Amino acid sequence: MSDFICTIDLAQWRAGGAGAAAVEAAVDEGMQRAGFLLVTGHSIPVTLAADVRAAARRFFALAPEIKERYAASVGERGWIGPGREANAYSEGGETPPDLKETFALGAFEPTGDAAADALWFLPNVWPAEVPELAVLLGDYQQRCREVTAELLALFASALGLPRNPFADLAAHPTWTLNVNHYPSLADVGEPEPGQFRIGPHTDFGTVTLLDREPGVAGLQVYSDEIGWADAPFVPGALTVNIGDLLAHWSAGRWCSGRHRVLPPSPAAAHEDLVSLIYFGELDHDALVQPLAPPLGHRADLPAVTSGDFIRERLDAITIG
Repeated sequence: MSDFICTIDLAQWRAGGAGAAAVEAAVDEGMQRAGFLLVTGHSIPVTLAADVRAAARRFFALAPEIKERYAASVGERGWIGPGREANAYSEGGETPPDLKETFALGAFEPTGDAAADALWFLPNVWPAEVPELAVLLGDYQQRCREVTAELLALFASALGLPRNPFADLAAHPTWTLNVNHYPSLADVGEPEPGQFRIGPHTDFGTVTLLDREPGVAGLQVYSDEIGWADAPFVPGALTVNIGDLLAHWSAGRWCSGRHRVLPPSPAAAHEDLVSLIYFGELDHDALVQPLAPPLGHRADLPAVTSGDFIRERLDAITIG
C-alpha cells in the first residue's frame, strides 16, 4: 500500500518552483489512486499531539459514571461512549457497533443565525477532571484548521485552478475534532462477527487530518487495485484523506478515501490506541459546485450544500 499512499512535504510546496510542481503532481495522482496521503512539513508540533494524547488517556481512564456526565450523541460535543456509532452503516451495511469511545469537540464561533448556530456552532464541553484538555485541544484544533486551509489551497493548485475556491467557501467553517480511544482486547473481549474498531467507511467532509499510533489492529486503506492493506506509518507525518464532499467537488476525479480500523487482535491483546482526527469542512451554507470536465470526470453531479450533505451522513452512522 505504500506505493498507493505517497508522502508529500508541505515545506517543499511552500518553497515553490520545480519542487512544488512535483508535490502537486503527487497529490493529484495519490487522490486518484486511494484518496490518501502522508503529509510532512506541517505546523503541528509532535510534542503537542503527544500532550493531547496523554491528557485524553487520563479522561478515558475515568470511571464510566464520570464520563457519562459529558455524554453526547454523534455530531455533538462531549463523550460518545461505546455502542453509539457504527460507521459501516454509511455504506448500507448493518454491523455491530464500533469498538471505540470518542471525546468530540467542534466549531463553536456563532454566526448569528440561531438555527445554524444550534446545529453547527455549539459550545464545547470540557471535563472538570482533566482541565488541561481544553487548553491543549484548543491549540491543536487551531493548528489543524491552518493545515487544512493550506491543504485545500494545495489541492486547488494541484488541479491548475486559477484561484483557490475554498477561500470563499470556508470563511466560517464547521469542523469536528474527535479523539478516538480503541480499547484493548483484554478490555472489550472477543469482537462480534463483522465488528471493527471502526467499520469500513469514507469520511464526509473535505480533508481529514489523522495523527495515529501504529498498531497490530490499526488503520487499513482500500484501493480498487489491491483491496484492503495496512496503511503506512511515518513518525511525525499526518495521515490525510479526502472525504465525500471534496470527492463530489472533484466530480469523480478524486476518490473519497475508504478505510477501516481493525478489531483488537489476540496477537496484541493489550494494545490500546488513541487517534486524533480532525474533520475539515466548509461553511455550513457553502454551495459546492462539482468541477466541470475535463478536470471533473462526471458532468451529471448536482451542486450540494455542505451542511445538508454532512448532516445526512452523520445521521446514517448514529445508533439509537
